[in-house]
Amino acid sequence: MNMPSDIHYLEMHELSQLIRSRKLSPIEVTKAQLARIDALDNDLHSYARVTADIALQQAQEAEDELAKGICRSPLHGIPVAYKDLLDTAGVITAAGMPLHAARIPQHDATVVARLREAGAVMLGKLQMTEGAFAVHHPDIVAPSNPWGANYWAGASSSGCGVATAAGLCYASIGSDSGGSIRFPCAANGLTGLKPTWGRVSRYGAFEMAASLDHIGPITRSARDTLFLLSTIAGYDPLDPTSTPSVCLEVPSVDASFKGLCVGVDLSWISAGVDPVIQKALEQIISIIFAGGGKVKKIQMPDTHQISSNWEAHCGVQSAVAHQAMYPKYAAQYGPALSRLIDGGRQLSGMDYQRILLEAQRFNGAMDALLYDVDIILAPVQPYAAPSHQQLANLAQDPEANRHLIQFTAPFNVTGHPCLSFPIGLTESGLPIGGQFIGRKGGDATLCRAGMAVQQVSDWHRLRPPVMQYVAEKAGLAV
Repeated sequence: MNMPSDIHYLEMHELSQLIRSRKLSPIEVTKAQLARIDALDNDLHSYARVTADIALQQAQEAEDELAKGICRSPLHGIPVAYKDLLDTAGVITAAGMPLHAARIPQHDATVVARLREAGAVMLGKLQMTEGAFAVHHPDIVAPSNPWGANYWAGASSSGCGVATAAGLCYASIGSDSGGSIRFPCAANGLTGLKPTWGRVSRYGAFEMAASLDHIGPITRSARDTLFLLSTIAGYDPLDPTSTPSVCLEVPSVDASFKGLCVGVDLSWISAGVDPVIQKALEQIISIIFAGGGKVKKIQMPDTHQISSNWEAHCGVQSAVAHQAMYPKYAAQYGPALSRLIDGGRQLSGMDYQRILLEAQRFNGAMDALLYDVDIILAPVQPYAAPSHQQLANLAQDPEANRHLIQFTAPFNVTGHPCLSFPIGLTESGLPIGGQFIGRKGGDATLCRAGMAVQQVSDWHRLRPPVMQYVAEKAGLAV
């Protein structure tokens, strides 16, 4: 079979058609992905470990079944990768922690099991920050943003963002406790979903903060996001917090704004937000109007306190999640995660109750607001990906940190779904991201809106220019 030179940048739904029509072989596609990883990831550091033998075995199984006319799902034979906090039977799952470098789970996480049952091929485990908090462990090399090595690659799902953007997997499964699906998507020019809390099972996922953690897809398009969501969503008896939901059929969702009302708080999305992002959001509003949607002025409930509270809120839950290992093995923890856990252990019960009451207030206000509109438009962050030096400065400034997470973390607290998608580039060529925030359970509506944007724009098809140098050096197609 003849493979196109840019096969690594195909969207999953495109690759699916080629595989099911037998124009491409899962074995050839998987071998091409493994070769690209081998050639490029020494520069990008997106993989914690590559499972080449497993990938080739699963690709052969897919090839054999498809040859017999057996197609498990539209994902059959498509290579994907998993953030290294999702358990994979027989394969190390370390959650970005050297402390767990020899931890080998006996069972797959539910999302891994569902994708395997659908016939997806596992390429490997993707690098992440320590314990899914903000910073990589000092002993681990952080993934490098393919749009510019001097810039942030996103938060804890940084390996997912880098690998998906650089064509080292067709999609990845990440997690988001304060923005860690949406930040890597914005930094790497990708589309991803923080689902409604409980929509995707967290069974077999390394816990950071139980009520804030969300598992979701990182992809190259809103259609691909829905493609993955339709497989991984749904009730799981192994996760008592998961909620019943009907699996979504991709063809049943029209890429259209017709009948949708989009809420916009111009003050909220402009205060302290870079002009280039404000201008990009104005273009999205124009697309909504042109697509037959309605735009309604709204007033967002104040997000200042909820985002200010996020670290303490997360810290208490992280202290519980790590209680078997911390402080017993504190010397093996990095400084950032140690600080988070220490802060959580020291917070009084009364102070934590005040945080919970504020969370309930904000949650109720958001639910009420979303009775009047279907979705809400916002940026992912107030500026494009910061440089590593800017990021180091942020770590010393609590208010700057709050400013960074003000459009993401509040919706981890409430559990509302959020779709991140590319909305353009800065003058220096860095991606910027917008997001749609929806009603609980309205994940498909968010994907529909994202598909409508991407039907008339090409921001999601832009590829990192730095890859040209890296790929040429390796003798590969860009």
